[in-house]
Amino acid sequence: MTVITNHLPTEELQALDAAHHMHPFTTGSELASKGARVIARAEGVWLTDSEGNRILDAMAGLWCVNIGYGRKELAEAAARQMTELPYYNTFFQTTHVPAIALAERLAELAPGDLNNVFFASSGSEANDTNIRMVRTYWAEKGKASKKTIIARWNGYHGSSVGSGSLGGMKGMHAQGGMPIPDVHHINQPNWWAEGGDMTPEDFGRARAQELEAAILGLGEDTVAAFIAEPVQGAGGVIVPPDSYWPEIQRICDKYEILLIADEVITGFGRTGTWFGCQTMGIRPHIMTIAKGLSSGYQPIGASIVCDEVASVIAGTEFNHGYTYSGHPVACAVALENLRLLEDEDIVTRVHNETMPYLHTRWAEMADHPLVGEATIVGLMGSLALTPDKARRAAFASDAGTVGFICRERCFANNLIMRHVGDRMIISPPLVISKAEIDTLIDRAWLSLNEGLAAIKAQGLYVAA
Repeated sequence: MTVITNHLPTEELQALDAAHHMHPFTTGSELASKGARVIARAEGVWLTDSEGNRILDAMAGLWCVNIGYGRKELAEAAARQMTELPYYNTFFQTTHVPAIALAERLAELAPGDLNNVFFASSGSEANDTNIRMVRTYWAEKGKASKKTIIARWNGYHGSSVGSGSLGGMKGMHAQGGMPIPDVHHINQPNWWAEGGDMTPEDFGRARAQELEAAILGLGEDTVAAFIAEPVQGAGGVIVPPDSYWPEIQRICDKYEILLIADEVITGFGRTGTWFGCQTMGIRPHIMTIAKGLSSGYQPIGASIVCDEVASVIAGTEFNHGYTYSGHPVACAVALENLRLLEDEDIVTRVHNETMPYLHTRWAEMADHPLVGEATIVGLMGSLALTPDKARRAAFASDAGTVGFICRERCFANNLIMRHVGDRMIISPPLVISKAEIDTLIDRAWLSLNEGLAAIKAQGLYVAA
């Protein structure tokens, strides 16, 4: 039996990692010289590294460990399924009980007539599915010219060629031949950075109306769908003004454009409701899900599809699928994760208890001299860093320079808090307690203090 051990010294583990392991979104040579942080175990909201440091994970892994680390029930569900049916595919007119049961449960949880599930292994795969599905839908409706999918700059929908093209991350588009044809981007609803002298309400409507302008400019007969996250996650936890989503919904309804809500981050309790579209009051035709579906314990994603789109797709052979679509072990773990979220009333507790408490504590961060805006929805928050609050000014240094310094101070203080450009963001496990929220805020404040001192010492506390 192959045994994975954790007994090697950290330096040896780092050397082996540098020699053989290629990391995502990383400059490998820089990491090799620095040495990766080696995580050894985890419990609740806490990580322990190979040096014994206990770290508060305020990012829930990659926005995904909603139920917290160390839940034996999920390990037991995986073990039971592995002994009964470790794998079978859902090709060739075949199915199995875990896929059936999970599809039924998701149809019960999802709002409206989102009653149909196409499984994948990740959000990236699910969004690739969505590209093909919406184009097939319109072709089957006799409107094959409706191919273009409109998305947003600074949105994130995955890192495969298709999903990465939907996303509006220009750094990703600079590599690998993206975006693919028939993807069009409009601007994001980021009032803090881009709103100028407009009120948030006027700015939100104006940014939403860019969708209508794009539809008219491209031609209504060429536009298949609009895809967006209810709250932009990897883009910096950009919470749109209240006026934004009602106007987007109006436009999609008016022009009969399919609306895809990418709920990979916002689903399964993250915004204080089961899904972000419920928090924002929108009615998508398709929802992309992953991450919190299994709390990261197994790789699984899906597209939850409305009855109209699913019925049209069912009328033809949809030549699409993945080896691990509806993997029985992943489905079994996801089912157990959903059971625990419901039986332990975790989403309700977030909405009624920890969410209001975190919102109160998070708002205090706006008093820090480095913070211009502290925004939050559910259990996902963002701090906009600025040298001049009154002007909402950017730093004169390259975007992300200041954010990276503050992130490094967070890591040094045993807090996982991410930076996106010069924003600091959090997305802790949904099981975080009020006492752990206090620890999070204390460590974040300390890290910002240290970051501010370092920024001033380096002469970076200068507005653009």
